[in-house]
Amino acid sequence: MSNVKIDIYNHVMPPAYVDLVKAHGKEPGMVKRMTQLRLLWDMPARVAMLEQFPDVQQIISLAVPSPDMLGSPEDSPAYARVANEGMAEICRQWPHKFPGFVASLPMNNPDAALLEMDYAIDTLGAKGVQILTSVNGQAMDHPAFFSIFERITHHHHLPVWMHPTRPGSRSDYPSEDRSQYEIWQVLGWPMETSVAMARMVFSGLLEKLPELRLITHHCGGMLPYFSGRAETLWAQLGSRSADGAEADVLKRLSKPPMDYFKMFYGDTVLGGSASALRCGLDFFGPDHVVFASDCPFDPEEGPMFIREGLRSIEALDLSVEDARKIYFGNAFKLLQRKKT
Repeated sequence: MSNVKIDIYNHVMPPAYVDLVKAHGKEPGMVKRMTQLRLLWDMPARVAMLEQFPDVQQIISLAVPSPDMLGSPEDSPAYARVANEGMAEICRQWPHKFPGFVASLPMNNPDAALLEMDYAIDTLGAKGVQILTSVNGQAMDHPAFFSIFERITHHHHLPVWMHPTRPGSRSDYPSEDRSQYEIWQVLGWPMETSVAMARMVFSGLLEKLPELRLITHHCGGMLPYFSGRAETLWAQLGSRSADGAEADVLKRLSKPPMDYFKMFYGDTVLGGSASALRCGLDFFGPDHVVFASDCPFDPEEGPMFIREGLRSIEALDLSVEDARKIYFGNAFKLLQRKKT
């Protein structure tokens, strides 16, 4: 057990859910990508690939599109059930490689999302829930979603995985009808993560739920790199708006904004960049960074992000203690039901 490395953020798509994506997917490019990426849904092939990394165990989560991206509030609960039952079955078949999964929720139906959360955790054994950075364009600090954060934190005592989302149909400039050069994903997704984090901080979500544990993909998006800019400009919040009302937001927070941002966890999914990971570690600290791969979304469609992610951690020449926290210790604590 001493050498186990927990890959806490990577993706699968159970075959029955792939069928739903083919039937109901609204983004043709995304449907093409998900259905052609073999190691996303061919689990025997995935397990065979993972034999290259005998120490790595994966906590699996659903790839986008999420249930609420596929169907109406009436349809999405059934789609979420297909995803969660499928992931639970993968964990039952290959427990040595997939010791746990993260539940997907029908977020466009918050009442059903609470029911699915309870079922996935209590019956199927999910280790937490995954949300996206927005629900069909609706911000995560919307009051409709508070009960979901409250329940996972205070009732289940488990973490939230937050995955970025922005469709290719959202253009880079108002004069155009869609994003060019896949900018929507390469640059847009880290931006969406940062925006969602900011909305959670300034809306007071973390003030209300200080025990919420939330894992951000791509090590907090832009935040670590721009933390100096963010800290100095948000200290002047309200100075650039005509009525200045937003200045009152800082008075409602009991801590400086950056203290809340450091409550999030960041994963190591940075394309293998050791310098970016160093930046993330400097920001979040070694207790709030977790190893993850984003497998199988790399140019080799499986092993590259695992291999390069491991290399990026080793390149930092961390202490044995800090490396162990990133590879195993922090994830192990997150995956236990935290009792208050």
